[in-house]
Amino acid sequence: MNQARPPRTEPEALKQITEILMNDPEDLRGRLQREIILNALKCKRDELDVQSLKLLNRALSEFRYASKVFKPYRGTRKVSVFGSSRTLESDAYYQLAVAFGRLMASSGFMIITGAGEGIMRAGIEGAGREHSFGVNILLPANPANRFIQEDPKLVTFRYFFTRKLFFAMEAHAFALFPGGFGTMDELFEVITLLQTGKAPPMPIVLMELPGEKYWESLDQFIRNQLLARGYVSPEDTSFYTIAKSPEEGLRWIQGFYAAYHSSRQVGDSIVLRLERELTDEQITRLNESFMDLAGGRIARTPALPQELDEPELLTKPRIVFPYNRRSPGRLNQLIIALNTLAQSAAVAISPASEPAPAGSPVQPSAPAAAAPAASIG
Repeated sequence: MNQARPPRTEPEALKQITEILMNDPEDLRGRLQREIILNALKCKRDELDVQSLKLLNRALSEFRYASKVFKPYRGTRKVSVFGSSRTLESDAYYQLAVAFGRLMASSGFMIITGAGEGIMRAGIEGAGREHSFGVNILLPANPANRFIQEDPKLVTFRYFFTRKLFFAMEAHAFALFPGGFGTMDELFEVITLLQTGKAPPMPIVLMELPGEKYWESLDQFIRNQLLARGYVSPEDTSFYTIAKSPEEGLRWIQGFYAAYHSSRQVGDSIVLRLERELTDEQITRLNESFMDLAGGRIARTPALPQELDEPELLTKPRIVFPYNRRSPGRLNQLIIALNTLAQSAAVAISPASEPAPAGSPVQPSAPAAAAPAASIG
């Protein structure tokens, strides 16, 4: 179906609705549009109260508009940046965030921040508004900062949950600077999404000044309390690393995409799309080191029929193996391992029984075109 302009009259609206309802059921986009309309009709059938209808309407409106804003930039990798809104311009962490944003932009990335003050302002100041998105929250004392005001890539949300969704859904990496409850909330929410497989694999860098232990103290708490008590698994510590400079943070993010591009679950298997072909020896090493995850069945594959709706990715090399979605931490370790193998065949791969270190050496590579926006949940 061709893209139609918004209806201006009731007959136009009815015509467009009829066209959507009559869409070919094999057309995924048309089928989803049809389900949205049918769900709207079910709101009437179920006699939902006014408060629920307001929330549904506003959330859908926010989601639609934000998706429209991000759509032209889906081919560019983005980093969501979090940190305290109370960080002053004179603070060393403010300057660290400015330098980080500048380095990411010069390396081909865009950044997403909450558009407020402190670290959010610093990230945009460094990257420049042309390389930045602001996902602001409607609060009495939370206007967008001067570096992103009036920019078409600024989106203001009424609800935290829709705002949080875009921080995760549009990102290909996360960078966190020291902050308060909100920063901790974002960190653990992102780790939980990765740990449960509700977000696709992507790197997290915790930015810390040399000689400070803001994130190192948290890492020790995670290892000495959560891990020691069995509340998390050893491989869950592979989701994040601590970086002491913008360059180190950039290396970790670029290193995550050195060989890995994106993933897609197809039935009971997972397909990893790659930037470069793996050798037979490298695949053998992955099978040996990740027998617990893939059962020795990692193999090359052409694009599967289910991937035909992503034509821009069809020519990329691929590996495929059975995956029951129960070990996202080990999947993350496998991705780190294949990136390492692609850069240095001499580096050993950590066995399943050993927790991955908080940081591992990686070499920078140029950022490739991003995968389409990932599904969260």
